[in-house]
Amino acid sequence: MRVVSWNIHWGCGKDGRIRIHAIIDVLRRLNPDVVCLQEVAANHPELDGSASANQFKQLGGAFGGYHMMEHAPSELYKNNSPRLFGNLILSKYRISQVHRHLLPWPADPGHPAGMPRGMLETVIDAPSGKLRLMTTQLEYYSPLQRMAQVRRIRELHAEACARARIFQPDPNLDAPYQLGFRPASAILCGDFKLVPDDEHYRALLAPFEENAPAFLDAWRVAHGSVARAPTTGLHGYPWPERPECYDHFFVTEDLAPRVATVEVQSETAASDHQPVLLELR
Repeated sequence: MRVVSWNIHWGCGKDGRIRIHAIIDVLRRLNPDVVCLQEVAANHPELDGSASANQFKQLGGAFGGYHMMEHAPSELYKNNSPRLFGNLILSKYRISQVHRHLLPWPADPGHPAGMPRGMLETVIDAPSGKLRLMTTQLEYYSPLQRMAQVRRIRELHAEACARARIFQPDPNLDAPYQLGFRPASAILCGDFKLVPDDEHYRALLAPFEENAPAFLDAWRVAHGSVARAPTTGLHGYPWPERPECYDHFFVTEDLAPRVATVEVQSETAASDHQPVLLELR
């Protein structure tokens, strides 16, 4: 099972032009079973390069054999026209549940700007069984907001694990109640703005008191103490000050034996982030 996570920067590459076809070409070369994208835009002509097209539809159309689920926590309207910005999941495997979570956005006097953030959660019928796959992009400027978002992700994971322990299907219930099994086994990926081993990173990976499986850093599972490949700051982009690793895959403890590799694809300059590939045995 091959999963790609990528902040595509609305397809705006190093030259400041939007080329969604370049994003699509890279993804096709990686041949993923599941694609998790962040910073997908629709009808945002004010963004660099003018992201006026609906990129959710463009990407979904390019991968017609995949199931597509989207979540735009930033949803604005101008002249009754929606301007969307958020996350997208494409899956070769059947998706049986979708949960769209808005993450906390507490007021921070030190950082009054910002945008709503969300986490898109799906239950995927993978060849080895059901698992939850979640993708997100956390706040960059406000540490206060980023920590609140980390804590909420942990709450949602603990809630799902608690429900998994007591799940009992009941065919007598009306259809909206029959969402089915929401497993504890999970993959969490995206652009976390977490430098490895900082306080937000440690908080995300801390053990749970609720008997939920903890998250493990898939890079550490696959590579041990080997230095990380950076996911931002390459190809002449002016931020961050030096190459950093902000994009991660985390897996629950039970999935750790199945982690075959985690790789950062550093060649492409189609975004200001690099795609990251997780392969499970």
